[in-house]
Amino acid sequence: MINSNNYIKLIFIWFLVIIISGCSDPWNDRIDDSENNQIKQNLSEQLVSNPETSQFGQLLRETGYDSILNSSKTYTVWVPNNEAMNQVDENLLSDIEQSRLFIKNHIALSTFTSTSNLDTVTVHMLNDKYLQFINGNKIDESQLITSDHYASNGIFHTINQALVPKLNIWEYLMENISDYEVSNYLETLDDFNIYHRADSIAKANPEAQNIYADSLTNSYLFNVYNLNNERNKYTFFLMEDDIFIEETNKLKPYLNKGQTDSTEVFAKYFNLRDLSFQQIFARENLPDTLTSQFGVKIPINKQQIIEEIPLSNGIIYRMSSLNIPLNSRLVTTIIQGEEPNSFSRNDREEFIFYREKSDPNGNIVNDIMVRNHGIARFSINYSARDMYSTTYQVYWRAVNDIQSNTFQQQLRIGGRRSSVEGEESNIIDPITTLPYTNVPPDIYEEVYVGEFTLEQAGNIDFISLIAANTGSNGNNTLTLDYLRLVPVIQ
Repeated sequence: MINSNNYIKLIFIWFLVIIISGCSDPWNDRIDDSENNQIKQNLSEQLVSNPETSQFGQLLRETGYDSILNSSKTYTVWVPNNEAMNQVDENLLSDIEQSRLFIKNHIALSTFTSTSNLDTVTVHMLNDKYLQFINGNKIDESQLITSDHYASNGIFHTINQALVPKLNIWEYLMENISDYEVSNYLETLDDFNIYHRADSIAKANPEAQNIYADSLTNSYLFNVYNLNNERNKYTFFLMEDDIFIEETNKLKPYLNKGQTDSTEVFAKYFNLRDLSFQQIFARENLPDTLTSQFGVKIPINKQQIIEEIPLSNGIIYRMSSLNIPLNSRLVTTIIQGEEPNSFSRNDREEFIFYREKSDPNGNIVNDIMVRNHGIARFSINYSARDMYSTTYQVYWRAVNDIQSNTFQQQLRIGGRRSSVEGEESNIIDPITTLPYTNVPPDIYEEVYVGEFTLEQAGNIDFISLIAANTGSNGNNTLTLDYLRLVPVIQ
């Protein structure tokens, strides 16, 4: 049973707690009311009324972007304070379209707070540029002064330096056509198709499928890298005019297209296609050698860098010299046996074997074998792209590991398909047909089988591996691990 005196004490303490908890500091009440009122304002209202951001707020009104920040969507705005706005080049803001691009480079959809758990967040700005929000205190090259000011439709941070939109690599090259021969040439590829843009090429080039598809009318952007794409990052090596001409002239004998103008265009293209890389390499991290997507090894001498040009989707290095040896440029073509294009007959599928097995060293070998098909001169057809105008030495690895006898096979290089109504199609007018070569049992080493010469650079549509001229099973077997076509430097 509770003592009456204790009961009175408990009631008194409870009464004091209620009184104390109901009291608050009038100054704290004032702060809470002020913050609540600010949060009720949208971003546009806050930025216009805030004395530290009034200049940016005024530019919002002039460009019409105050109405954007009045909407119900959620935004983050990195706002240059008035001091930072005073440092912006007046010429940049004298044009309404440039001013709008400037404004959009400070605004992103969604909320990006300074308290993110991620060290770096890639932010898609309204002008389709991508900026790095680093450690919650830096956006691109600008430091946050204050952060996380909440409004009814998002937040804003104030920054010490305006986020002036940068050109991307392609925009920079196109804006400097008169300064660089490289730029001048690349611009001409809007009208000159290096390759026909067949669906097969588009499928092989996922880069083509992006929001910058209109720019892909340019052969370089379509076939190499889309340097106009803001979503990826690139490094491009820009040669000075004399170096560009020198490197192009080295390639001309190997890119003969039959006409002087076409040879010039292709030599320049093959020169430049190896100078783009889908990655940003900071100068201090540049290796001595980079390998292009086409297999060409490019020697990099940092001492030859004239200028670093940071851009919105990567970096350009202007080079005073870039001496690329021909034995690096003229890469070997390798054709995998298990990747044929077609066969001389389509009714022998049950006799075609795609194999995976180990060689004597324990390496996995994938190859093709055709046997017991009963057809004289049965052939497997392959093709090769982007071949240079030079002599090629031909090697193969062809493993006969299930027959005790030696059989023969030969290569036919080039030609075109010709068909007569009612008859099977044939390959006619080859560049050359190499002699039959023996394929003895259990030989895993590479074998030299001959050479051929291309007078003009381009594709070889048919490279045919042909069986012996007999229907005798065991003697008309075909097998191929790979072909290796080695260009000869003249």
